[in-house]
Amino acid sequence: MSAKSLKLSTISFIALLTLAGNAFAADEVTIATTEVADQIFMLTGQGGNIGLFTGPDGTFLIDDQYAPLTDKIVAAIKQAGGDWPKFLINTHYHGDHTGGNENLGGKGTLIFAHDNVREQLLSGSYLAAFDKSSPPAPQSALPVVTFAEEITFHLNGDTVHADHVAHAHTDGDSIIHFKQANVIHAGDVFFNGFYPFIDVDHGGTLRGIIIAADKILALADDQTKIIPGHGPLGDKAELSRYRDMLWTAYTLLKALKIAGKTVEEAVEMKPLADLEAEWGDGLFKGDNWIAIIYPGVY
Repeated sequence: MSAKSLKLSTISFIALLTLAGNAFAADEVTIATTEVADQIFMLTGQGGNIGLFTGPDGTFLIDDQYAPLTDKIVAAIKQAGGDWPKFLINTHYHGDHTGGNENLGGKGTLIFAHDNVREQLLSGSYLAAFDKSSPPAPQSALPVVTFAEEITFHLNGDTVHADHVAHAHTDGDSIIHFKQANVIHAGDVFFNGFYPFIDVDHGGTLRGIIIAADKILALADDQTKIIPGHGPLGDKAELSRYRDMLWTAYTLLKALKIAGKTVEEAVEMKPLADLEAEWGDGLFKGDNWIAIIYPGVY
């Protein structure tokens, strides 16, 4: 199987990632709300999982899915006891996590993100593996406060710490830790139950996503609730299994890289066959996942 055909076979995911703002009818999407802890919720709809923190100091939002869903998301926020978001932090730049930025930022929401998120949104992005472009974001969609390593919010009775994890899902990922509530939003570092997309065109690496998972595991205990970027609400045990899968995949693919195997050869060797039943029924089958992440295996 050629690299070109492998890439084309993943077009459905790229449609979700870069085009879904125009590819679905917003009125057909339901925003579901899951209570994670007191005043903390996970919102799911179309795109990345949203974190919501309500309280007297203002509504704090983590990611915002797609622009056509903003009204529904705000309605869900109000049903959960919140108001129009006062603060928004983007876990990374992808459109299924930042698509609502313009709607929120244009009406006064203060947007935070890692430095590289602003740069990617400001310049627009191109995923060479799929020949897909995203235009530069409008001014109101850009983060107005950025950070290089970490930032801490003190609000609604909790200490909320955002920490950059380098070269993981992208080059601008952040994990958000609610210290008192014992909740972590992992962004797309964690795809709960399936192989993750790794954006190697913009600094993502398999090794980096493993290091990021280890960082989250070090923060967590057996009672920690972990909001993944995609998939159901998780816990430390589920993240640990995911991390073990990533490490197994890394070990196998790294050995093939050292042996000088091309991506086509790596795919044909089926190195992830033993992982497929558990992890290959989400966004990618193993062949497609290898084709995407192999260039970022170091």
